[in-house]
Amino acid sequence: MAFLTTVISLSSISLLLSVLIILAEIRLNNYGDCTLDINDNDRVLTVKGGASLLATLSEQGIFIPSACGGKATCGLCKVRVIEGAGPLLPTEEPYLSEQERKEGYRLSCQVKVKQNLKLFIPEDLFNIRAYQTKITQIDQLTHDIKGLRLSLIEPESIRFKAGQYVQLYTRPYGNVKEKVFRAYSMASVPSDSKAIELIVRRVPEGICTTFVHEELKVGDTVQVSGPFGDFYLRGNANNLIFIAGGSGLAPIRSLILDIIEKDLPYQMTFFFGAVTRKDLYYLDYFEDLSNKHSRFHFVPALSSPAAEDSWSGETGLITDVVARHLDTDSDYEAYLCGSPGMINACLNVLNAKGITEDRIFYDKF
Repeated sequence: MAFLTTVISLSSISLLLSVLIILAEIRLNNYGDCTLDINDNDRVLTVKGGASLLATLSEQGIFIPSACGGKATCGLCKVRVIEGAGPLLPTEEPYLSEQERKEGYRLSCQVKVKQNLKLFIPEDLFNIRAYQTKITQIDQLTHDIKGLRLSLIEPESIRFKAGQYVQLYTRPYGNVKEKVFRAYSMASVPSDSKAIELIVRRVPEGICTTFVHEELKVGDTVQVSGPFGDFYLRGNANNLIFIAGGSGLAPIRSLILDIIEKDLPYQMTFFFGAVTRKDLYYLDYFEDLSNKHSRFHFVPALSSPAAEDSWSGETGLITDVVARHLDTDSDYEAYLCGSPGMINACLNVLNAKGITEDRIFYDKF
């Protein structure tokens, strides 16, 4: 009997502690209304406290660039916070230079709105818009890559530079209860202003890529915001080198189509790397483009072709293929899109060929 009484007493204490913890969390996380003073009283917003600055601004129609959707892995969502942000977090430190820290820059995804904030946002970000779109086409490009075509509903058109990206928003599905967003480069030509095309590779357990690959259907409406990014054509050299792997083909395709459409006088070579034949896509598309346009050359390569691939094209790591094709100290400008490992390896090869950092532009994903 005494044992049973002890168990009941302990259970009651545990229950009481749990209730107290929940009440404390509610009280601690209830920050009430907070004021965002943007650009020295140029815009003053009253918002509900508790969320990240990135999410809070997004709810107010102010879209800060973010490729990772607020996971503190891209470092793109920097905002200068003059007052009220609290101490710098360890998750922010790798992305902020000493000068940026002195000037008050923070990662907006890591700053929680707990009190009134004073911040500075560049004026050009106020031109970023939210767009309602309709999925009009879905193509299975490879076993793990899908191509999407999104027709604009409201607003009806978008202006962007070839190479830029949008943020695509999910809706709750399965065990995912909140809306999230991720960045995807536009693969379409800017002159096609009534629609955009995206290329999305499935990431295991990726919230947004799982949504795209399993939940999204033709006819669905989805929200995107943009355009974002400074990955666009500079055109300060006669020969343009494009290097991509996987879904990194998206912004490269947009750049190439834009240059061809405008009949700009550049010699272009596109190196596209994959592991086996099943990982390649748009092969016929770019080969046909190469046959029709003498200034465009397409070089696909497989690093580990399978026996059944019957591959007669270039083999080896894409960096080795690039090194074999490029002359040293020629008039090159390079545009790269792929994984950090691929980008870093390409930088070494391009530098060795005499292409300086100021003539190399890239998007890492």
